[in-house]
Amino acid sequence: MTFRIGLTRDLIKADGEPSFGRAPLQCLNSAPGITWEIIPEDLSEITPEIAARYDGLYVNTPRVTRASVARSDCQVKIVARHGVGYDSVDTAALAERRIVLTNTPVAVRRPVAVAALTLIFALAGRLFTKDRLTRSGRWHERTSHMGLGLTTRTLGIIGAGGIGREILSLAAPFGWTMLVHDPFVSPEVIGSLGGHPASLDELLKRSDFVVACCILNDHTRHLMNATRFAQMKREAFFINVARGPVADEQALIEALRVGRIAGAGLDVFEQEPVAPDNPLLSMDQVVVTPHSLCWTDECFDAIAREGLGCLVDFAAGRTPRSVVKAR
Repeated sequence: MTFRIGLTRDLIKADGEPSFGRAPLQCLNSAPGITWEIIPEDLSEITPEIAARYDGLYVNTPRVTRASVARSDCQVKIVARHGVGYDSVDTAALAERRIVLTNTPVAVRRPVAVAALTLIFALAGRLFTKDRLTRSGRWHERTSHMGLGLTTRTLGIIGAGGIGREILSLAAPFGWTMLVHDPFVSPEVIGSLGGHPASLDELLKRSDFVVACCILNDHTRHLMNATRFAQMKREAFFINVARGPVADEQALIEALRVGRIAGAGLDVFEQEPVAPDNPLLSMDQVVVTPHSLCWTDECFDAIAREGLGCLVDFAAGRTPRSVVKAR
């Protein structure tokens, strides 16, 4: 029997080419019994009609809700996320229908870790401030905007999953102290990567750069709130490469407005796309990117190979490599 796969249209660029290139599609083209297509509709949410049309879905930004899979004619047996986060998927609803959910945790580790360090380096070096000085002819003001060296600083990492551990590995050569908060990872694992286990209170109190790279769930939603920002050093920076709602955005805006923290580097927001009048966009001490700083040709190629490979494995009766466990 034919196993039919639909890829959401937001994975296609304006020129009609896949955002991840054509090479990863070869795994679909060469797999026996698989047919695939780009889903014709532009979607913000998978509809029941689409769920009745395909055996497998490869999903980027559209949400997969309980309503998506509720009808009796739902044919979907597997949903593969193009990325590591799955907060846009109703995992309980899929589990009830015995629909497998996969993601791509391996492919994103290095790119997101690099993105986090890129934001840190930009903030530490006052990159955008110095760019503006140069462009506006204010060359001689450069001594008033001294950057921060890293060897005497402390890096705090919230979340020691694949991305957090990759940050530790890449950051270790800079010689700073690295604190890690993750109650689900053993101190031995953290220590083996050069990190020091810490409570969240201790991490926030001591760190010069606080990086959120934890998964978004009920426990981490607004983990960084007004109380948490008040625990940080006034000269410290907050970096978020996880999900926007890990931080209470209004609390972050207020902390930045009154100088409770020195600045922020944000690749994610509570509302995406970010509203044009969001105060964060007009703050000079904030570096912002559109939830895509880690996107490179290598990153998307690796994500697509891992994600589409999960679909191929499932269709062939094999267990996909990156199954998300129902919670």
